[in-house]
Amino acid sequence: MTDRRRITEAPGIGKKASDDLSSLGVTTLRDMISLRPRAYDDRREERRIREASIDDPSISCRITVLSHAEFSSKAGRTLKVLAMDDDGTRIEILCFNRYFLKQQLMTGTSWYIYGKAMKNRGVYQISSFEIKRTREEAGIGRILPVYPLTGSLTEKTMRRAAEYSLLALSPIPDELPLSMYEKEGLMHHDEAYKRLHFPLSMEDARKALDTLAFTELFLMELSVLREKPNTERKKSHPTKREEELLKKLPFSLTEDQLKAAEEIREDMDSPIPMNRLLQGDVGSGKTLVAWLTALHAIDKGKQVAFMAPTELLARQHADGAAELLMPLGVRVAFITGSVKGESRRLLLKSLKEGTTDLVIGTHALFSEDVSFKNLGYAIIDEQHRFGVQQREALMNKGKNADILSMTATPIPRSLALTLFADYSVSVLHSMPKGRIPVKTYLVNETRRDEMYKAVAVEFQRGHQAYFVYPRIDDEGEGDLRDVTTMFDFLKEKYPDVPSALIHSRLPDDEKMRILRDFREKKLQYLVATSVIEVGIDIPEATCIIIEHAERFGLAALHQLRGRVGRSTLASYCFLVYGKGLTEEAKSRLTVMRETNDGFRIAEKDLEIRGPGEMTGERQSGFLHLRFASLTSDLDIVERARAEAERIIREDKGLLKAENAVLRNQMLEHRSLIQPRQI
Repeated sequence: MTDRRRITEAPGIGKKASDDLSSLGVTTLRDMISLRPRAYDDRREERRIREASIDDPSISCRITVLSHAEFSSKAGRTLKVLAMDDDGTRIEILCFNRYFLKQQLMTGTSWYIYGKAMKNRGVYQISSFEIKRTREEAGIGRILPVYPLTGSLTEKTMRRAAEYSLLALSPIPDELPLSMYEKEGLMHHDEAYKRLHFPLSMEDARKALDTLAFTELFLMELSVLREKPNTERKKSHPTKREEELLKKLPFSLTEDQLKAAEEIREDMDSPIPMNRLLQGDVGSGKTLVAWLTALHAIDKGKQVAFMAPTELLARQHADGAAELLMPLGVRVAFITGSVKGESRRLLLKSLKEGTTDLVIGTHALFSEDVSFKNLGYAIIDEQHRFGVQQREALMNKGKNADILSMTATPIPRSLALTLFADYSVSVLHSMPKGRIPVKTYLVNETRRDEMYKAVAVEFQRGHQAYFVYPRIDDEGEGDLRDVTTMFDFLKEKYPDVPSALIHSRLPDDEKMRILRDFREKKLQYLVATSVIEVGIDIPEATCIIIEHAERFGLAALHQLRGRVGRSTLASYCFLVYGKGLTEEAKSRLTVMRETNDGFRIAEKDLEIRGPGEMTGERQSGFLHLRFASLTSDLDIVERARAEAERIIREDKGLLKAENAVLRNQMLEHRSLIQPRQI
C-alpha cells in the first residue's frame, strides 16, 4: 500500500484530534488501519443487569429511565438516574461530570447502555458507561475495538476514523505471494485489516492479528536476509597452533564449542567480513572458543582485539589468555584507561608495528591514539554493554575486520534470529563434561540457620563460597542487608575462615588482588555485591548465597548462580527472600529452583516481563513492531524466518512472477529496521 492520504480526511478529525493522533503515530489513513486496538469490547450478547458479577461486571442491554436524583460529591453536584432493564432489575446510573445527561435521559425514555456494573449495599450501580438511543449505536450485537487514547480523542472518534479509513482504502491489496496465504493459513490483507478493527468473532480478531504479525516479521526478515552477502561456505581447517591448544587442554571441547569454532573459522576464511553472534549460557565456554579462533586469525597474519566492558573483566581475560596462549608463542598485551606513561607508549608502538598479536582491553581500545598494523579480528564480550558508535570505532581500527560478538544472556533461538537478524548466530547449549547442575534452595527467615550450617560444611570440605547482597552499606533501609554490615556478622559466624569484602567502590587493583587470593584459596569466602555477576571463574567455589533474591531479575540471578558449579564438585545456590513477595517475584524464584537451563529461564523471563532488557535495550529501540509481539508470537517469528530463508534460497532477487508483490514491499518495509543499540 502506498496510499498517503491524510487522516484529516476522516470525519470529526480536526486540528486538535489530528495532533493527538499524531502522538500515537497516526498521520495517514493507512496509519489508522495499522493502529492495533489494545483490546475489544465483546457486545455480541445482551447482558442484563442481574448477570453482572465480580468476575464479569459488564452489562449491555436496554434500560428505561424511572427517575432522577442529585447528590453532592467531590466532583460537585452529581446526577443519579434510576433505571431498570427489561427484566425489571433496577440500577443507579451515577453521572459524574455528566450532569448534562439530565436533559437527555428523560423519565420514561428507553436507552441502550454498556459498561461495568457493581452491586453496592444490595443495589446495582454504574458510573463508567456508554449510553445510546438505539441498539445499533450502542454496538450491541458487535465486537468493538478499544484503542489507545490521548488528549481529546474518544473511542467514538477512533472507531469512526477506522471505519472511514478502511472504506476509503478498500480494497486493500495483498502484501504476500498468493501461495503463502494458504500455506500459512493467513487471511487476505483486505479482510485482515477489516477484522482487526471490527471482527465478527474473537477468533476473527486473533487470525487477523496473526496475519499482520506474520507479514510484518516476514518482510523484516526478508529485507535483512536479502542484504546479506551470498557466499559459498568452504570447509576450513584448524591451524597448527589451534591443534596444539586443543591437545594441551585437560578436557575435550563440547560438540557445540567445536561447531561454533568451525562456523567462525569458515566465516573468517571467506572473502566477506564476518559478523557473528556467539551466545551461550554461563559457563558454556564462549571465551575458550574466542581464544581458539583468535589463534586462527593470528596464524593468518592478523592482529586480534578483545574488548570487555570493565577493567576487572578485561584483566581476568588477559590473565586467562596469557596462561593459555603465551606458551604457544602468542604475544599478548593488556590496555585500559589506567595504562599510562611509558608503558602505554611502548604498547601503542608494538600494536602499530604489529609486534603484538592479541590485545585485551576495555573501551580504551578505540581511543584515538590506538592504531594497529593489521587488525583482522575483533571480539566483543558482553556486547550488549557497548553502544553502536563504540563498536564501530573499534571496527574502524581495522580494514574489513571480522567481528565476533559474545553474550552470556541466553536468548531463545527464534528471538535471537530476529533481534540479530543481520548476524550469523552460533549457540552453545551444552555444558562442559562432568559439570553437575547446581542445586537451588529457596530460603526464608525460618531456615537461615540451616543455610549457615550447610555452608560451614562446605568450608570444612575445603570449598569456597560467595555471599551476595544488593547494596554496599546501610542507606536508611533497615530491612535490607548490606555487604558492609554482613561482612562483620559473617566474620563472627565463621571466625576461623579467611574472607574478604569486594564491591564496586574498591579500586580495580584491590579487586584483582582479592580475586587472585580467592583463586589461590587464600580466602574461603567473599562478601560481595553483584560486581561478581560476570567473568569470575573459581572452580572450588561451591556455594553462593544471594540475599534479598526477590530484588534481582531472572537474568541477574542466573548469572550470579553461574559463579558456582564450574567444576565436577556438587554446588549449591541459596536464594534468601523476605516477606511480602509479589507474584512476579514468586514466579522468578520458582523458575530458578526448577531449572538450571539458561535458555528455559530466558523463555520464562519473556513470559514474565517481555523481551525488554534481554539484549540490554528496550524492544522499541530496535524494532517498530505494530502487530507482532516478541513475547507471545515466538511461533510466528520462527515461521516467518523459515519462509524468508526459503524465499532467499529460491529467489533472492525476487524475479519470479509470484514474488513481484514482495519487490514492491521491500522499499516500504525498510523503515521497520532501525539502527540498533544492542
